[in-house]
Amino acid sequence: MKIFFSENQPDYSTYTFNYAIYCIKEAQSELPTIYNQGFLPYTGNLKIEADIFYLARSLRVNLAQFKDTSENRRINRKIEELAIEIQVHKKADFDTEDLTFFAFCMNYAADRFSGNAMTPERLKYVLSKETGSHILSFTSNGKTLGYILAGIEGNAFQYWYAFFDQAYMRSHSLGKWMMWRTIHWAKENDLSYVYLGTCYGKHSLYKVRDHKGLEFFDGHKWNADDKLLKTLCKTDNETIDKDRFKLLENPNQFIAEL
Repeated sequence: MKIFFSENQPDYSTYTFNYAIYCIKEAQSELPTIYNQGFLPYTGNLKIEADIFYLARSLRVNLAQFKDTSENRRINRKIEELAIEIQVHKKADFDTEDLTFFAFCMNYAADRFSGNAMTPERLKYVLSKETGSHILSFTSNGKTLGYILAGIEGNAFQYWYAFFDQAYMRSHSLGKWMMWRTIHWAKENDLSYVYLGTCYGKHSLYKVRDHKGLEFFDGHKWNADDKLLKTLCKTDNETIDKDRFKLLENPNQFIAEL
């Protein structure tokens, strides 16, 4: 893996010089290390041929600490009547060009991805990436209810993109159940971590509320302080005049703990 920095807007008044941090994956076997360092896959530029990752406030479930919450059990009871079956396919063995599959994913994306963020071209680009190694399918009595594109390598599971039948979203909380069931699958198969993407803003708090064993990457380590994470999410849209290190009341203690 290779890491590089891309300069962002400077603020000379506070000596804050921002850089976006990226990683280039050179081998699929590097995925657990890449995720463990807080990186997530980037697919915003369809011209990029390499598998690129960006550093962010990433969220993961430490499966050694994972256990069901009352909310998990409530949603599972609600959905039991559907008798959903889960199958895990290697992407190489799955027909990602099947028109029914592609239309299912695009129908979901058209409603749920704001600003036309997931175009057919981008979905094809995402599906072409080696990083997404597996596809999980969820069916009920032969009817497809959802898919998850995942990256599975070593002890790590990256929950990358989910697509599901929105008719069951409100009545059965299908999206939440699929995430919970996937975490269970990973634990049942002796994996160590499930990476759930970024965790910014109030709209991400459902991930924090719904699952035990959560950790977030805080810039130098995986942090299990869910109260701090909730505070960060609730204040993400507020403007700060310096980076968070400069705002610390006791920077010496922070440095000593690194």
